[in-house]
Amino acid sequence: MGIADSGTGQGGQPQADLLVVGAGVAGLWLSIKAARAGLSVTLIERDRIGAGASGGFLGALMPHSPERWNEKKDFQFRALVDLETEIAALENETGLPCGYRRVGRILPLHTERARETALDNIAQARTNWSGRFQFNVANTPDRHDWPSILWAPRGIVHETLSARLSPPALLAALAARLGQMPNVLVREGVALTGISHRERRAGLSDGSKLAFGHIALANGVDAFSMIAEAQGAPELDLGGPVKGQAALLDAGAPPDLPVVYHDGVYVLVHENGLVAVGSTSERQFDDPTGTDGQLDDVLKRARKLCPLIGDAPVVGRWAGVRPRAVGRDPMLGPVPGAPHVLAMTGGFKITFGIAHRMADCLLAHVTGSEGPVCPESFSVEAHTAKAKPSAHRPLPRS
Repeated sequence: MGIADSGTGQGGQPQADLLVVGAGVAGLWLSIKAARAGLSVTLIERDRIGAGASGGFLGALMPHSPERWNEKKDFQFRALVDLETEIAALENETGLPCGYRRVGRILPLHTERARETALDNIAQARTNWSGRFQFNVANTPDRHDWPSILWAPRGIVHETLSARLSPPALLAALAARLGQMPNVLVREGVALTGISHRERRAGLSDGSKLAFGHIALANGVDAFSMIAEAQGAPELDLGGPVKGQAALLDAGAPPDLPVVYHDGVYVLVHENGLVAVGSTSERQFDDPTGTDGQLDDVLKRARKLCPLIGDAPVVGRWAGVRPRAVGRDPMLGPVPGAPHVLAMTGGFKITFGIAHRMADCLLAHVTGSEGPVCPESFSVEAHTAKAKPSAHRPLPRS
């Protein structure tokens, strides 16, 4: 990927205003935002762009429930609203579609209690979603096969905030945009081997060193041990991997169908008519990138949930590990005792919907400008307070 020199410091050592580690969706958005602000950026990726947790094909962008509103839910809501504009700008800059559409979501209601909760949430959504999106309860789905009425004996929730995108298409557009920016250097196949945060130098796997103004650890599961090390507490277990498996089906489905979600199963139609189904959430596993019978079980449930895909052939299977921080919320912001080292990981299931806003938060810290309010529960300090010493076992690598 084409790109200008990041510059040199004293003694001719290469330097960058911002060194970003990890070229998943978080690292890519941060690199673009920083470059737009005029910073020199070096983005390193030990494998290739999108090789880790961002490399799947589900792409569901769904909000938290509208009741018991808090900072985290507000942060995610604003991110989901803003993402439509962000992607439109990205598509205009690159000419590449990202497969984004605000299709809404259907939630089947299985019990009377679930229906009562949903009815209560109508008013909560009207207040907390700024009156811009609908949260309705209906007695039956609009279609008998999306989802099956057998899975909705107490009706359905149909909300209009949720959206979907194509992860591969978004990553391709983000990468293409970086290729247009002369103040960005992208280095694939290069890993971070060490950080001297006092000297603001990073060691790289090719034997070189890079001076930086700030370094952002957006490298998923691998970031947790690096964040612990940077704050002088390498024994802390700040997070770990959760494996997810998903499948892609050739169903020729209408692309305007809403996302269907029930009991951990997601079913969504991409712009090309292919249907993505997921996902597992596995804390224990042997093979981080292999698919198995657990995905087969999800597929079986999805076919019953949405008869439209009952006979659709599987054309793709994917598995990878996602970073789950110890506090469950994303981990975002400066590392205690190492303010020039920034955490950007732990998004687990919601990173695609909030990565652009996470990038705005970090950029505000780097430049000293005004940015979004970052929830306190996202801070490294909040996660550290919940962490325990690790068992010193290596984390699976995606």
